[in-house]
Amino acid sequence: MDSKKLSLEIMPERMTVCRLDASAPLPGWLDGSAFYSITRTQEELSLVCHEALTPPGIKCESGWRCFRVQGVLDFSEIGIMFSLTQPLAINDVSVFVISTFDTDYFLVKEKDLATAIDALTVAGHNIDTEIR
Repeated sequence: MDSKKLSLEIMPERMTVCRLDASAPLPGWLDGSAFYSITRTQEELSLVCHEALTPPGIKCESGWRCFRVQGVLDFSEIGIMFSLTQPLAINDVSVFVISTFDTDYFLVKEKDLATAIDALTVAGHNIDTEIR
């Protein structure tokens, strides 16, 4: 399989992944975030949002940086996440993946950001490293 070559953007904010009780209401502090993701299951309510907005006392894992695949992806495209996660896995970089209707996002720990950029660049991906 030929690996896809993608254009990526690094979002400027540090992100956090939070866990709330499954029955918890959506918190109002999410409204201040231009980007967030919500997943509710029977076991939990998971939130990904800007780290700076997360109030104290919330169970969370902080220190993530987010990459966005630029452009709109078609649902029929195969191998998008494989082409991104394979070079990261080879370089021992863990990822947290979020998919939306239009595109994909993935988070890496900030301590692994330089390694991730290098691995993805070597794999042929184009990364806009100018953080806005």
